[in-house]
Amino acid sequence: MAPLLLQLAVIGAALAAVALILISFVAFITATEMPHLHRHEDEKFFLNARVQREALPSIRDSPTKQLSVVVPSYNEEKRCKPYSIFLKQDPTFTYEVIVVDDGSKDETSKGVFSSRGEKILMADADGATKFPDIEKLEKGLNDLQPWPDQMAIACGSRAHLEKQSIAQRSYFRTLLMYGFHFLVWFLCVKGIRDTQCGFKLLTREAASRTFSSLHIERWAFDVELLYIAQFFKIPIAEIAVNWTEIEGSKLVPFWSWLQMGKDLLLIRLRYLTGAWRLEQTRKVN
Repeated sequence: MAPLLLQLAVIGAALAAVALILISFVAFITATEMPHLHRHEDEKFFLNARVQREALPSIRDSPTKQLSVVVPSYNEEKRCKPYSIFLKQDPTFTYEVIVVDDGSKDETSKGVFSSRGEKILMADADGATKFPDIEKLEKGLNDLQPWPDQMAIACGSRAHLEKQSIAQRSYFRTLLMYGFHFLVWFLCVKGIRDTQCGFKLLTREAASRTFSSLHIERWAFDVELLYIAQFFKIPIAEIAVNWTEIEGSKLVPFWSWLQMGKDLLLIRLRYLTGAWRLEQTRKVN
């Protein structure tokens, strides 16, 4: 019996190795280049506060605002929160709110590469994270000083709410959640318990370095962003924030997590096989 079990174990290990090689090969040959960052002519300008046409800035320019709030938006007309209300309280504070229209079909109508802020906040359109918690992120960012090459990131985190959320979830969704967290830790990002919270504050230099290297455009882009940050040894703080689930999420639990699981594996394999390489800088046309 023992020799038979040993043979089966050897065969199983060999099959697993062959499968991994095949998956790595498929990941390598199907790898796409980084999304082309070319702007169309009508995307090179915006209307300023005086309703005058002005050229869009570049993240490689010197900052002219203290904060840029970048809000990715896809059909968020009914859920998009007016972040400017929270920011107008201090007349000496300079800021901008940039709503990125990601192919919407409703009336929500540019991004990190057009930001003018010294710091850049990524925030979800639905306002699930309480905006005043930006003060917590700012403190977490400052606690990381001195920043190497002026780069640092503070990530909002819902990890402290995990026990409460488990009590409200089915066993199946809880299993999927733990499985996703394990894959994130095993394949891509160490030391960050919640990579998916859509509330991240970056220094201008950190945003330029990480976003210029991104390949993933779907839900798992946060994971690749933090993978890139850890590769470049950019210090990261994980900060507990208040969070409320807002109805109307585009995520379908099983299929979205399956897609993210596939993306996590592809991220790791494509960097491992050299299909994707990290460069120090990338030009934006």
